[in-house]
Amino acid sequence: MKQTLSIHPTITIFVLIVLAQLAFAERTALAGVQTELTVAADGSAKYKSVQEAIMAVPAGTRDNPVIIRIKPGVYKELIYVQREKRFFHLIGEDASRTVLTYDLNANLIGKDGKPIGTFRTPSTQIDADDFTAENITFENSAGPVGQALALRVDGDRVRFRNCRFLGWQDTILLNRGRQYFENCYIEGHVDFIFGGATAFFERCHIHCLRDGYITAASTPDNQPFGFVFSNCRITGASASVKSYLGRPWRAFSSVIFLNTEMSAVIRAEGWHNWNFPARERTVRYAEFGSTGAGANPRARVSWSRQLSQREAKSITAEKVLRGTDGWNPRTG
Repeated sequence: MKQTLSIHPTITIFVLIVLAQLAFAERTALAGVQTELTVAADGSAKYKSVQEAIMAVPAGTRDNPVIIRIKPGVYKELIYVQREKRFFHLIGEDASRTVLTYDLNANLIGKDGKPIGTFRTPSTQIDADDFTAENITFENSAGPVGQALALRVDGDRVRFRNCRFLGWQDTILLNRGRQYFENCYIEGHVDFIFGGATAFFERCHIHCLRDGYITAASTPDNQPFGFVFSNCRITGASASVKSYLGRPWRAFSSVIFLNTEMSAVIRAEGWHNWNFPARERTVRYAEFGSTGAGANPRARVSWSRQLSQREAKSITAEKVLRGTDGWNPRTG
């Protein structure tokens, strides 16, 4: 008569737990190998296309982010970081030599026989939260042909460090969420920083190519901050170029300049009402500590404000961007 080996249920459960832990550890190890990728335009790395590298990894996590290192080169391709691809980091070696570019513009005719419009023109579009880019140029090379986005951001907790943004009209659309720009260069001539997001620009260089408007915020009325520029510098392409600090795309547009050096490119009145006088009662435009030939507080429009030192001191990146989750852009 054969004897049947009996295994205690506790041992069975223990074995299953160990096997599950081993499987999880194996997946984690494999994921760790997969999370640092390299792209090289000259074909010297596994990936030649930035978008190909982005699509190679489903998503990252806070503890295991996806790092994509981009070698110097010009990458002419449409970049799209999908909503589910959180904790992605695009890192170049040198912004001036690492260029992500494309050339769509709003007047191009789409498959439906109609112009594609502004919102379908971004060379790079970020839909994911917790995205970071460093040492990269984002460009729309269409030139002065109308609206043509170099970048569109719909993600939250998004950071750009030591990056360049090149375009003409509507260079950067910050559509929603919170973004932090540090030591970045941004150029354009009409509404080239626009949208409804909350964004903090720290030590950035803003360059006006032609007469126009730097900002066109569409800040919602229940959002305390729109765009804040702190310790930035504003220059013009020539002595004849004149620009406004901003005009209100929507009624409660919010823009603040703190301790910003403004060249003579900035018009004395500072702000424009976009031919909507009623918006003068609702916009939230303010300055503190502006310097340079373009700083002229006495000549500014009456419906903008000069902040007190106490008010200005309270407007920090941590306060502007903390939201309900306490996000600190400097620490992540």
